[in-house]
Amino acid sequence: MATAFCYYGVVLMTTELFHTSSEQCGSWTNGEKIENTCQLECRLRRSDYIDLLWTTLAEFPGIFSTVFAIEKIGRRKTMSCQLVMFSIVICFLGRACLLSRAVLTIGIFLARGLIAGVFQAAYVYTPEVYPTHLRSIGVSACSAMARIGAMITPYIAQVFLQWSITGAMAVYAIAALCAAIATLALPVESKNQNLKESSNNTK
Repeated sequence: MATAFCYYGVVLMTTELFHTSSEQCGSWTNGEKIENTCQLECRLRRSDYIDLLWTTLAEFPGIFSTVFAIEKIGRRKTMSCQLVMFSIVICFLGRACLLSRAVLTIGIFLARGLIAGVFQAAYVYTPEVYPTHLRSIGVSACSAMARIGAMITPYIAQVFLQWSITGAMAVYAIAALCAAIATLALPVESKNQNLKESSNNTK
């Protein structure tokens, strides 16, 4: 659920972040910060479409690097490391108003590549840990939870982001860190293991 929540969140807020400016993120007066409401508009220009295309291409290196990593360090470590790195990048994007367009595009590129890799690693890992007669149920249950995350994320990426960019990014960072901890707590590492044929085969 957290993976889909973060993945679709990055997708939805990309165009919004492209229209931020330093004037929209608050200012300092006499040592006190004046909070305001970020008015993010979505009027795409040619350059916006090009930058959006670059961030979309992040999924290719993200998935390919994940395929390599899951065979080297294992499924759980790969997912947890990517989730931690995603939370770091997303915290960095929390100051999007202060970033140049190039730096912002690179940050979104990294975030989308990392979370896309987690998504694919989860789809590799899930069928491997369930026996044959439970495999479709297990994958379907995980897919259903992912849909719940996808339904929740617009309220953060589109609604809450209008009120506070930093707050919205903090929500995604916390969700990713919680998912990383949960991933490390999984009892089974399926690296170099055959698919289970029955529930009696637990190792």
